[in-house]
Amino acid sequence: MNTIKNHVQLIGNVGQEPTVTNLESGKKVARFSLATNENYKDSKGEKQTDTKWHTVVA
Repeated sequence: MNTIKNHVQLIGNVGQEPTVTNLESGKKVARFSLATNENYKDSKGEKQTDTKWHTVVA
């Protein structure tokens, strides 16, 4: 079976403190939200910012 690996790099601002959950297996899972911004100029030449929120689970 082939192994597929994806690599993603998100650079942004953390929205709130991570929440850590202890699983029955003894492992821990952390969840937090991350905001990334994209800046661009619209058709009128005005600066616009588009913010996207991502939920990160590690």
